[in-house]
Amino acid sequence: MKILPMDTKSENPGRDPFQKKGPGLSTSNVQIMPAMNMQGLSCATEEIRPLAAYDKPGYALCNYVDHFMETGAGPVPVIRPDLDKRDRLSTIAVRCGIRRHKYLVSPGLYGIGSPDPDSEVLVTANYKLTFDHLRSALGGISAWILVLDTNGVNVWCAAGKKTFSTRELVNRIQAVSLKQVVTHKRVIVPQLGATGVSPRQVKTQSGFRVVYGPVRACDIPVFLNNGRKADKSMRQVSFTLFERFVLTPVELHGALKMAGITALALFVLSGIGPGIFSFHEAWERGLVSLAALVTGLISGAILTPVLLPFIPSKKFAFKGILTGSVCTLLLLPVIYPGIGSMAGAAALFIFSVMVSSHLAMNFTGATPFTSPSGVEKEMKQYLPVQLAGVLVSAGLWIYSAF
Repeated sequence: MKILPMDTKSENPGRDPFQKKGPGLSTSNVQIMPAMNMQGLSCATEEIRPLAAYDKPGYALCNYVDHFMETGAGPVPVIRPDLDKRDRLSTIAVRCGIRRHKYLVSPGLYGIGSPDPDSEVLVTANYKLTFDHLRSALGGISAWILVLDTNGVNVWCAAGKKTFSTRELVNRIQAVSLKQVVTHKRVIVPQLGATGVSPRQVKTQSGFRVVYGPVRACDIPVFLNNGRKADKSMRQVSFTLFERFVLTPVELHGALKMAGITALALFVLSGIGPGIFSFHEAWERGLVSLAALVTGLISGAILTPVLLPFIPSKKFAFKGILTGSVCTLLLLPVIYPGIGSMAGAAALFIFSVMVSSHLAMNFTGATPFTSPSGVEKEMKQYLPVQLAGVLVSAGLWIYSAF
């Protein structure tokens, strides 16, 4: 997922995703200089230019760029396959949802290894997490990487949003003058981007043939060694326990955005009673209701995603109800002394379960199990239930104070 925004419209690849300017370079705290169009530079006689040739006052080279090489279309940054400490720390931050929507690399053409005019062209998105995942799988392989402008969205989601598209692929092929870089006329597109790309139109508009690669980047070396042929396992999408677990931090981060407002509302509601409003009760009962909120958060944003295949029902919202019910029933005996009535217990039970249901339903967008139409149908069915549940629980919680 980045840390500072960058101009994704630039044709200059190799720029630091944490900064805003410079082809293969990032701006420092010195004077900001105008961006240069590296693709428009004339070709030099040497095959590779040292990094020092691209040093400019106020700029620093991107951490993943090893050197620049000359091609028929001008200098192209050659990147390293290995991830450094900065990449790994940024990945952790993005996995936790920290500014992930702006974790970008500049769209354009990159090289990896020692690519030549016969090397394959691998197409990907300009989401840096996707970019890093691809390059880390290409150790020992020489290839070209064509990065499309997907506004910092991964391949699968970008294909659904039509930013990883036929039009963008054709435009990017033309923008980097790919015909002057490679002698063949094919590009390898990730299978997960197939919904956004029409091979026939790409061939008609650019002259390049689309070959669909495997689902996972780690299978690319075998795919290339097999003559660009994928076996059955390379065409299947997995969603293992680990793959589900690594998605939970960003789900929890998204939930926390509204959790603070919700917690404040709980403390206010908890203070309403016979004396109109009591700060003492707001604090005492507010802490109890906060425990129900936290339980709903953990149940819906962590436990339900992790245990997804083992929970009955195809409806994510109902899975959240089941998980939330179990977790809240385990919580109630612990907090019941602070509740004092069955009405209050019912209020917190309903509230916690509805929170769990809503967060579990939000997870539909992160799984390979759902379709846009199915998600829309489920939301129409369960959003009214969740809203009604929250309103009923609020009424019961206020009533329990009298």
